[in-house]
Amino acid sequence: MAIPTLRLPRRAFLRTAATAAFAAPFITRDLIARPPSGEVLHASFGAGGMAWADLNEIAGHKSVRVVAVADVDASRTAEFRKKFPQAKVYADYRELLDKEKIDSVNVSTPDHMHAPQGMAALQRGIHVYGQKPLTHGIYESRRLTEVAREKKLVTQMGIQIHSATEYRLATRLVQDGVIGKIRAAHTWSSKEWGDNGAMPDRTDPVPEGLNWDLWLGVSSSRPFIGQGWYHPGNWRRRLDFGTGTFGDMGCHIFDPVFSALQLTAPLSVKSLGAAPSAHSWATNAIIEYIFPATPQTVPGKIPVTWYDGNKRPPADVVALLEGTPLPDQGSILIGTDGILIIPHVARPILLPAKKYADFKFPDVGSANHWHEFVDAIQGKGKTSAGFDYSGPLTESILLGSVATRFPNTLLDWDAAALRFPNVPEANRHVRRRYRAGWETAGL
Repeated sequence: MAIPTLRLPRRAFLRTAATAAFAAPFITRDLIARPPSGEVLHASFGAGGMAWADLNEIAGHKSVRVVAVADVDASRTAEFRKKFPQAKVYADYRELLDKEKIDSVNVSTPDHMHAPQGMAALQRGIHVYGQKPLTHGIYESRRLTEVAREKKLVTQMGIQIHSATEYRLATRLVQDGVIGKIRAAHTWSSKEWGDNGAMPDRTDPVPEGLNWDLWLGVSSSRPFIGQGWYHPGNWRRRLDFGTGTFGDMGCHIFDPVFSALQLTAPLSVKSLGAAPSAHSWATNAIIEYIFPATPQTVPGKIPVTWYDGNKRPPADVVALLEGTPLPDQGSILIGTDGILIIPHVARPILLPAKKYADFKFPDVGSANHWHEFVDAIQGKGKTSAGFDYSGPLTESILLGSVATRFPNTLLDWDAAALRFPNVPEANRHVRRRYRAGWETAGL
């Protein structure tokens, strides 16, 4: 949704601007919104990896002009400088927000910085494309969702397969009742974003060009360890920075299940795998959710089970697949009238094969997930994975991360209160505290 243009008499405007500047200087530049159909000035938080992919997709929209990037590692900005020579380059995203006039930003940094960076942009009236998982913690997801809604800003989470034909088709098949009412769901990923080894007992020199303090951001200070322990990729394995396999792939693979079944917050969650170490997530998780029934499910409650690493659905579930091999990543929905396999990413499979041999799949089309975000900023339609959808999705997934800390313990979940009423010690993992100097308004 585009921000409406304010129309105030000059004197009233000056009084309003002065008052706003005194109360919160950072919002004065946004008192006059840009025309919905005009040029969209965009910045990227992150210059390499997924940030580079997101930026290029967004920049491919004809209405977008890239004006700035913020990356804590100068060595990762070379391609950006070459492709966008007129744009400004910053190390600190806060400086970028203070100095640049922008309409939108993609937050494509390590997980621990998603919430503070996204919230800082939202507080300034900037539309946010946020990479998955939306945040590192449950409370953060709730707050980003609430603030984006309050400010009527356009948002989109980076689960681009949500807009692809394959996931749209899976959702359509379920909601059309092709396999009847859903009785259970199983979803998995073969990735292993965990670490069972010991933490290296050493301190390494910080690489040239990397601002280690800015990279740590809201997390506590610690020495740099090289050889890929943290930066640039293995932060996903570490408790303070990533969210393990579950956080990395859960937002993707849970997405068509969450969307098709119209799931709300789970009632409970239980981990059957190993607990994380003092520093890293475990691998080979099995996490059992119980969700309340929806119009797409049988009455009562609906079990949804996650597996990662070398764990997979049990033999009795695999036996229902008529010899169809399990995809490397994906989901199985068990309906009252049939089975749906949702590979990540390929065309859904209906079983029994004989029953659906002549089934005609509907044409559901596809969309450009990134351009959908830009179009919505210009008042042309809506995003399909805005924070009102992807915030609750992320909350549900991150409950699994909390559950892994309490193996074989059923955690009841009170979504309204954001608490586990039966295991009080789990509540300290719902909201984390930022280190001094990195407090973020709204969080």
